[in-house]
Amino acid sequence: MESKRKYGSRGPVRWALILPVVCMMFTAGGCGMNDMYTRDWEQWSEEAERTVVVLEPEELTASDEENMTDTEENSAPESSVREEDSGIAITISAAGDVTLGNAHTQEYAYSFRQMYDSVEDKGYFFENVLPYFEQDDMTIVNLEGALTYSEETREGNTYSIKGDPEYARILTLGSVEAVGMANNHRRDYLEQGSKDTVAALEQENIVWAYDGNVGIYETKGVKIGIIAVNWVAYGKGIMKFVEKGLQQLEEQGADLKIVACHWGIEREYLPNEDQRELGRQCIDLGADMVLGHHPHVLQGIERYKDRYIVYSMGNFCFGANRNPADKDTMIFQQTFVLEEGRDVRYGEARIIPCSVSSISKRNDFRPTPAQGEEYTRILRKINDLSAYFGVAADEEGRLTEVPAVPFPESVESE
Repeated sequence: MESKRKYGSRGPVRWALILPVVCMMFTAGGCGMNDMYTRDWEQWSEEAERTVVVLEPEELTASDEENMTDTEENSAPESSVREEDSGIAITISAAGDVTLGNAHTQEYAYSFRQMYDSVEDKGYFFENVLPYFEQDDMTIVNLEGALTYSEETREGNTYSIKGDPEYARILTLGSVEAVGMANNHRRDYLEQGSKDTVAALEQENIVWAYDGNVGIYETKGVKIGIIAVNWVAYGKGIMKFVEKGLQQLEEQGADLKIVACHWGIEREYLPNEDQRELGRQCIDLGADMVLGHHPHVLQGIERYKDRYIVYSMGNFCFGANRNPADKDTMIFQQTFVLEEGRDVRYGEARIIPCSVSSISKRNDFRPTPAQGEEYTRILRKINDLSAYFGVAADEEGRLTEVPAVPFPESVESE
């Protein structure tokens, strides 16, 4: 892959692309939509306790540490999103919340920091998803928390998340080229923590973006523009950043424009009215895709004006929770084709169902593609959540359009 170049309104530019979409297929054995909505997140979580790989150490002994790096080998996917027959094809992978460190309330035992200290190969954390990320043109995630040695936190903060600046190397080893930082944990360790995080990312040549700071990632001569905004802090006021950011990216010659939105309600499986309204507004203003995060669980995918809105991708490599109740997650991939004259053709999109952990009893901070019955269960779950938007995935995860089902009244009336 070509070396990347970064451009931006303030210093080296930042982060990467995002591809929204997820899926759903209606099958005779699938969940009924009304039944799905009556399930709360704890019921989803009960299903999610069955995860991907069989390794389940009871204690973190030397033997366990060895075993935890010896999970079932993940062979590279036979084909990343399908090749297009003309133009320049750009495949982008997107994943959810990444916290490279601990919440300040966590003990050392079974923590992300302990795992980092115990594994010799720091590529451990993204090892199981690396076959997907290596084959794409860009991978982007939502980076929550600070990479800093600062100890001063925001007053009254319930969860302050941080890791050491050297943890940024984990992203490079995982073939993650870009991050969004517009979220409610960017300033957990105040402005110093945010500055230290930016410095750590730039040391690794990782593109970043938040609020008014847009970024451009360049590969194959194609400029991918990125905007990241925080609805949790600004509400509908995020649109001022989106509109201005899209103008900046246009002036800087971006060929593709991505908006990452930190929005929604934690542990809610359906997007609220603001998410649905603002996601479509982003596309109306010129975004080629919209990626969502913050709920910490999966939400559905919508196709709007031929472009995807991924409402929430859930957690991914999530050090801030040693045993999340719902471990289901996914990778979203889409191919864009730039034709002569730089016109954009929206190519195939697909999802890869995953778990945040390679073991079921707790979080080992090692996202892993699902297999067998777990793959089918998570795929069906995403299809159920996307049914309201008329999107479904086939058994290989490729997205298509299907007739939509009515949104629940309780959500419509928010």
